[in-house]
Amino acid sequence: MTAAPKQRAQLFARLQQLRIETTTHEHPAVFTVAESEALHREISGGHTKNLFLKDAKGRLFLVVAESTSRIDLKALPKVLQCARLSFGKPDLLMEVLGVTPGSVTAFSLISDPDQRVSVVLDAALMEHPTINCHPLENTATTNIGRDDLLAFMRACGHEPMILQLPTLVG
Repeated sequence: MTAAPKQRAQLFARLQQLRIETTTHEHPAVFTVAESEALHREISGGHTKNLFLKDAKGRLFLVVAESTSRIDLKALPKVLQCARLSFGKPDLLMEVLGVTPGSVTAFSLISDPDQRVSVVLDAALMEHPTINCHPLENTATTNIGRDDLLAFMRACGHEPMILQLPTLVG
């Protein structure tokens, strides 16, 4: 079953309902980690890189990592105990998480009530007391407490795996 994509207002209403406080910073659209580097200096907390991945058997993963991590996608299947991984297609991303490429975020779990996606959090990212995520669109960044982000994910029916992700050297 495909749920309708959620809008930013619905996300903020859900966060308020959960009594989770956030701070949101508006900015021009950013599509890559490189484009968002200036924001990283202006907004404190851990900044994220989000990968929507599909394994060769059709399992879906949302990997939420520290923005500067260079994740080794060839070594990741061993850590996740899954088949070979590739990036999920934009139409599948919209179907499952209700966002377009460039706007993938941990908050998009709000649009996956059937828990089709397994969530993987980078252990290095979880060392930050606050974490920055797009609020379903890449024209803003929302700062949320680490524990509040976990509470949000769980309220969406997702139990995140917190793992040391394999990274590329050099």
